[in-house]
Amino acid sequence: MESPCKTLVDLARDAAQLTVESGQVIGLRLSVAAKGGPQAMGEASRMISEKAQAAFDAQFLIADCLLRGQPHLAASKTVALYRERVQANRDRLSQFA
Repeated sequence: MESPCKTLVDLARDAAQLTVESGQVIGLRLSVAAKGGPQAMGEASRMISEKAQAAFDAQFLIADCLLRGQPHLAASKTVALYRERVQANRDRLSQFA
C-alpha cells in the first residue's frame, strides 16, 4: 500500500501538470479563434460540449468511487480524467498551430 504522503505528492504533481497542459490548450484554442472562420466557430462549439461532458464524466467517476467505498481515489482519478482529455485536445490542436 502506498503511503499517504506519496499519494498526496503524486496528486499535487499531476494537478500541477494539468495546470500547465490546460494553459497550453488555452493558448492553442486562442490561436485557432484568432484565425476566425468556420474552424474557430467549430472549436468554440466543441469546447463548450467537451466541458459539459467532462463535468458529467467527473461527477460519475466521483460517485463511482464513493459507491465502491474508495473516496480516497476520487481526486486522483478526476485529475487523471481531465489530464487525458486535455492532452488529447493539445495533441489535436497542435496540428493547427
